[in-house]
Amino acid sequence: MIDIRAILATAIENGASDVHINVGMAPVLRKNTELIDLDLPAVSNEDAKEMVVSMVGPERFKKYLEIKDLDFSTSIDDGTRFRVNAHVQKDTIAISFRVIANQVLDIDDLHLPPIVKELINLPRGLVLVTGHTGSGKSTTLAAMLGAINRKYRKRIITLEDPIEYMIDNDNSMIEQREIGSDCPSFGSGLKHVLRQDPDIIMVGEMRDLETTSFTITAAETGHLVFSTLHTVNASQTVDRIIDIYPAAQQNQIRSMVANTLQAVVSQTLFKRIDEPGMVPATEILLCTSAARNCIRENRIYEIPNIIETSRRLGMQNLDHSIADMYSKGYIDREEAINRSCNPGKMEKTLVPMDEIEIVQSPDVVTANS
Repeated sequence: MIDIRAILATAIENGASDVHINVGMAPVLRKNTELIDLDLPAVSNEDAKEMVVSMVGPERFKKYLEIKDLDFSTSIDDGTRFRVNAHVQKDTIAISFRVIANQVLDIDDLHLPPIVKELINLPRGLVLVTGHTGSGKSTTLAAMLGAINRKYRKRIITLEDPIEYMIDNDNSMIEQREIGSDCPSFGSGLKHVLRQDPDIIMVGEMRDLETTSFTITAAETGHLVFSTLHTVNASQTVDRIIDIYPAAQQNQIRSMVANTLQAVVSQTLFKRIDEPGMVPATEILLCTSAARNCIRENRIYEIPNIIETSRRLGMQNLDHSIADMYSKGYIDREEAINRSCNPGKMEKTLVPMDEIEIVQSPDVVTANS
């Protein structure tokens, strides 16, 4: 039998972010976006089954066989934790592991715009951190809660599937509830959370109508609520929330979202070229009166223009953030261009590094004439 704990330990030793198990292949690591094959035998379906059973036990394995997908967490001897998804592909067991950092990172170390740190001071409303899988949403949320924990005396309740970052009590009192073990579902947890006297609620993901509805209700009732969505920008985020409701309810929901939404932080990770690691590019929407009117009146298409014209308030679009990361020497020019919203414009904007010279001070750069 292949020792999954040894594989996970190898991943940590090599600084990997993910481990993937597929039947018929050797285990694969992902490190700084690159896939790396381990020098191990191919995994059999029986190997994969034993891995899952060793982590969740026979009873939860039966549940996995019924629903074909199971989210959970696991850890190894050094205390490192992993978020795990067991699923099925080609009628065989497959497993994906995501490494969870042992410590909540300081928000000042994440290369996020300063306005993100200011969001922890909001008294109420809904703050969404969005992005595709692996974009660092959980890391950003944990860092924001960690900053609140150090600064304020609050009661914070999180609902997560599974719990990722373990947050120790500091100034705040924190309860972390895992879906499946501490409560049966997001809907159930949210239904009862308002009776548990929270100041701040964190919902791991607004993944369906029930969860979305309860999350917005919690924000409406005067709580500060943080959550995530798998959307890539602010406009898509608002559309996704509205579209999850039946057509007959959408006008009402537009008004509710306009009243409760405080900010959207959409992020995507880039591989750094100056040192090992990743760095986020972010789009920031702050819900000013103009943004609220756009949401309420179904003029979501105007949100990019509001972001573009409100940079003095701390808003920014993704391409401005990408250009900033490039100018600081963090990311590759070709990748910056390819992953921008407007590659043609970005190519003209970003001066190749070999055409840049330092003028007067290291903080001022200009292109050679």
